[in-house]
Amino acid sequence: MRVVKFGGSSLADGAQFAKVVAIMKANPDRQVIVTSAPGKRHPGDVKVTDLLIKYAQAVLQQGETAAIVAEIVARYQAIATAFNLDAQVMGKIENELYQLPNISFKNADYLMAGFKARGEKLNAFLMTAVLNQEGVEATYGEPKTLGIVVTDHPNDAEVSRETYDRLTAFRRPLGVLVVPGFYGYTSRGDIATFSRGGSDITGAILANGFHADLYENFTDVDGVAAADPRVVANPQMIQEMTYREMRELSYGGFGVFHDEAILPAIAGQIPINLKNTNHPSAPGTMIVPEQHFVPKHAITGIVSSQHFGAIYLHRYLLNKEVGFTLKLLQVLARHGISYEHMPSGIDDLTIILDDRQLTEAKRKAICAEIQEVVHPDVLKWIDDYAIIMVVGEGMAQRTGLIQTILQPLASAGVHVSMINEGASQISLMLGTSRESANRAVKAIYNAFFIPINQRLEVQ
Repeated sequence: MRVVKFGGSSLADGAQFAKVVAIMKANPDRQVIVTSAPGKRHPGDVKVTDLLIKYAQAVLQQGETAAIVAEIVARYQAIATAFNLDAQVMGKIENELYQLPNISFKNADYLMAGFKARGEKLNAFLMTAVLNQEGVEATYGEPKTLGIVVTDHPNDAEVSRETYDRLTAFRRPLGVLVVPGFYGYTSRGDIATFSRGGSDITGAILANGFHADLYENFTDVDGVAAADPRVVANPQMIQEMTYREMRELSYGGFGVFHDEAILPAIAGQIPINLKNTNHPSAPGTMIVPEQHFVPKHAITGIVSSQHFGAIYLHRYLLNKEVGFTLKLLQVLARHGISYEHMPSGIDDLTIILDDRQLTEAKRKAICAEIQEVVHPDVLKWIDDYAIIMVVGEGMAQRTGLIQTILQPLASAGVHVSMINEGASQISLMLGTSRESANRAVKAIYNAFFIPINQRLEVQ
């Protein structure tokens, strides 16, 4: 049995729906389908989720909503028209959208979650009608009925353990079960959504809970590339990778698969196949358990992230002071900030942070408090920071790998300010300036993926 999830671009209009129907018909093992909200139909388009956010904001501000609701209804109507669906189908969708402001929500955050979730919910309802009309027996499955219970964080929920027991006990109907992605229900019965892009998470939860043989995740690309195509032209596609490799690359910025979505699949040891709705015959990328995996290459992928900053401090003999690091972490905790990495020496320490958590005022407040608490001789904020992740299960068996990575960086004029190899030995983290990040990725990619006689000079 396969659980299949389709992204927003795969469900953006009638033509894309037709491709999904063909994919579902092609293999009877595809028995559970998870829907996203309709995505962009073309580069200048707007995602339905963004329209629903706009709708929610208008309601909260007691503004005019008629035009935005009409725009959302039109997106679903265009799909219904493409399949000549019964008018009752659109009648239910339209009624639910117009009645949203009349629902009583606990607070503004839950209102936002409730509005956002309708994108996936109504698309699942529409997909159920389309499949039945096209000769595929299908049943709509509301997350509450299935037993998807989530934590009490309205717009950044996590799945609760009891969900898996409920899914195991749930008796799936005959044919295809169509489930909206992105949201579940709290123990009090309120809708709460996962983080943005969370339909991937729903798919992984269902694959685990229903003990699927495979979780197929369809998007608009052929799989995972060894490097960002915006940085490296026509990079090689990764045929197979492990959960650990995917986690490392997702952390570094690979956006093909939601980084939280892999956790339920890992827990259930469910293989994941990332595929392309527009090219379903392509094999895609398989993400598999580490057991029995035999790496074919030293490096699987390279990625850079440029949304980091760092606090650098110097104080003689800081390594001798018991609890020094604890004091720093307590400062961060008081400001609600998590840290990413903390490379250190005998007199120096650098705290690398995700810069997206911070404002200028918060940066100044944190630095001021660190100065007061630990009295460093030197304290400064570094905002020009990027991290390069070099990832591969084969790295541990490769002698001299770091030299092979650093040599092309030196040739490309990339200064490396930090080197950190994880205990798993499947990833190497390099710190550089933001300006150097893309050159670093190109240089490493050339060294490991391009034959010597075909390499170009990195600019």
